[in-house]
Amino acid sequence: MNKALSVLYAFLGGAVVGCAAALLFAPEKGVDLRTRIKDWLKKKGIDLSDDEVEQLVRQISAQIEE
Repeated sequence: MNKALSVLYAFLGGAVVGCAAALLFAPEKGVDLRTRIKDWLKKKGIDLSDDEVEQLVRQISAQIEE
C-alpha cells in the first residue's frame, strides 16, 4: 500500500511541476500569466498576494532550471 501511495504522490508531483513548467514557458505576458496563476490558486482555496505569486513563480522557475 505504501508503495502505491508513493507512486501516486510521485505522479501527482510530476504533474504539478509539468503544469507549472507549461504555464511558465507558454508565450504569454508575465502579468497575464501571474493573473492566471493567482486565479487558479484562488479557485483551489489558496489566496495569495501579488508578491506571493511573484515569489512562487521565481521558486518554480528556479526548480525548473536545475
